[in-house]
Amino acid sequence: MNRNSFEEEINISQEINMIWNIANKLRGPYKPEAYKDVIIPMTIIRRFECALEETKQDVIDTYKKDKETPRQILCNLSKYDFYNTSDYNLKKLLDEQDLIADNFREYIKGFSDNIISILENLDFDKQITKLNNTKRLFGVIQEFSEIDLSPKTIDNIKMGYIFEDLIRRFSENANAGDHYTGRDIIKLMVSLLLAEGCDDIYDENKVITILDQAAGTGGMLSTSSNHIHSFNESADIRLFAQENNPESYAMCLAEMLIRGQPADNIRLADTMVEDCFKNIKMRFVIENPPFGMKWGGKDAPDGVEDAVKKEHKKDNSRFPAGLPGTGDMQMLFLQSAIDKLDEKKGRCAIIENGSPLFKGGTSSGESQIRRWILEEDLLEAIIQLSEDQFYNTNITTYIWIISKNKRKEREGKVQLIDASSMYEDLRKSLGKKRKKISSKNRETITKLYNNFEENEYSKIFNNEEFLYKEYSVYQPLQRSYGITEERIKNLIMKKSLKSIYDQDKVTKLEQKETELTSKEEEQLEKNYNQKPLYNKILTILKENISDEIFLSKKEFNKYLKEIFDNNLEKKHLNNISKGLSIMDKNAEIETKKKGTTSDIWDENTGILYDKETKDTEIVKLSENIDEYMKQEVLPYLPDAKAFFEENMTKKNPSIKTGAEINFKKYFYTYTPPRDLEEIEKDINKITNELKNLMEE
Repeated sequence: MNRNSFEEEINISQEINMIWNIANKLRGPYKPEAYKDVIIPMTIIRRFECALEETKQDVIDTYKKDKETPRQILCNLSKYDFYNTSDYNLKKLLDEQDLIADNFREYIKGFSDNIISILENLDFDKQITKLNNTKRLFGVIQEFSEIDLSPKTIDNIKMGYIFEDLIRRFSENANAGDHYTGRDIIKLMVSLLLAEGCDDIYDENKVITILDQAAGTGGMLSTSSNHIHSFNESADIRLFAQENNPESYAMCLAEMLIRGQPADNIRLADTMVEDCFKNIKMRFVIENPPFGMKWGGKDAPDGVEDAVKKEHKKDNSRFPAGLPGTGDMQMLFLQSAIDKLDEKKGRCAIIENGSPLFKGGTSSGESQIRRWILEEDLLEAIIQLSEDQFYNTNITTYIWIISKNKRKEREGKVQLIDASSMYEDLRKSLGKKRKKISSKNRETITKLYNNFEENEYSKIFNNEEFLYKEYSVYQPLQRSYGITEERIKNLIMKKSLKSIYDQDKVTKLEQKETELTSKEEEQLEKNYNQKPLYNKILTILKENISDEIFLSKKEFNKYLKEIFDNNLEKKHLNNISKGLSIMDKNAEIETKKKGTTSDIWDENTGILYDKETKDTEIVKLSENIDEYMKQEVLPYLPDAKAFFEENMTKKNPSIKTGAEINFKKYFYTYTPPRDLEEIEKDINKITNELKNLMEE
């Protein structure tokens, strides 16, 4: 494969400066953040106008002869999947200044329905009125009529750069990962995506499908398509996109139409709500979903939470592995991307931040999604990029390579590549983007991936390296018992007697603003009735405060029966003794009693274990728990025991098998602290400098 087939850097400064100068003339009627409402639709209109210029008269002549001329005939004449039947263009609109708004609307009505739909989604008609009322419309049309955006002058690649630079400028305060991925990163993603497992795409007239579910202006699709065509001109590349931002969608659709892609393959839709291409599996998926975007809760977009949960419950769900926390939809995009891949040859490159690598506990949605991806052997590689690579965030990002056709050497393995040092500094920052991946950097990273060898920057692991079991570690139940002032305070604090009287529950019910239910009234009445018993118990305990300590629960319960004159139920006595107990290694080790089912105990020895001593240990699937305990736990807690408490038979299963990918751990390099003498010299130097300044 030709890895140098990507276009080199393209200079768009002239075109951008011209467009931005027009934007600045909107100052006054428009605030800077609203410039896009005018500039984006006008740029799109001018782009279409320039594309149609050579064929437009043929379209007009045919249309005037028969206004019922089929759409396809007009498209054939225009040589695009769109057309315009109006006699007007931007230049001609200037001839009738007093009628310019009405004529502009007539001009727009002359476009085919797919173009009109784009402008309607942008609510551009409203801007025509505003521009006309503020005496800006004539000037804006005049300026745009002089910009050459013809596909012959500015190809799709260059136009993509222009669109994305405009979006970047208008979206500097957007969410991290929302919108726009630099072309340098896109090129790297495409290079990695096509580096292996793609022999079939060289075939003559090969149909190749590519999907981006968070398409932005379509940069990823354009770059992928161009790269494939550079070594297989006969390839039939079909591009599919979903994008929920109207401005981005409009730009994406505009360029895809000029590329000859069907408009129906480019959808204004929220990927979390719907899959617009249900019956199509994709050869490639490439995307950068938004980071930290909520899919659930009050701040989530309308309808998204219900749609996601409904989709998850389906038999053939796009989210088969589970749902992540509602605060971030990245791993929903990841699952959806996998779902869209061709079952035999599908490959995916997707950008994520650090959160999907490790966020969430063992049973969390995030952990279970990672587990599913690893157990299905879908993850090929993760590549860490440097900070400062995106226009609106400086956080570290990662490229995940997902594959349904791993080569034999990669089966059951995951490659981690640390490319965080592989970048060049930009001469001038673009928003928060201060670094870029050069062609040399891209070649180096792709080679690391393709070689599939371990070195300073590349590590290879079995999938099991990232899968783990969560064990609960307990110490034997050894407790001393007694009635002291401190122990009574602990009993109250631990709410050991809440089964008799629960002050918090009472307060909550008494302060409830709405009318109590019958059940709540019963609960309140029960607490009122049992409060005297609660007070009596505390009184008797306080009357029997002493220094005597019991090392046997049996003996202490016998003592409690005596001071309460055998008037308390057994369950209450047990709750009292538990509340008055503390861990004590001098106490006798308690063992399981016949009929007990709720306690934690060793089936071989009968020894009971103390729930209050619970700790957890994360143990790799590849590690033996006994060996792990011997090395990591028993030297410090010689009598501790590990229990694997997973139970999948419950209505709400207790999941104790999970996955995390602690990426940075595998590339950690120890840096020794500075010498104390060196630090002291620096401190003295600074102190002397401050002293001299004060003396001045």
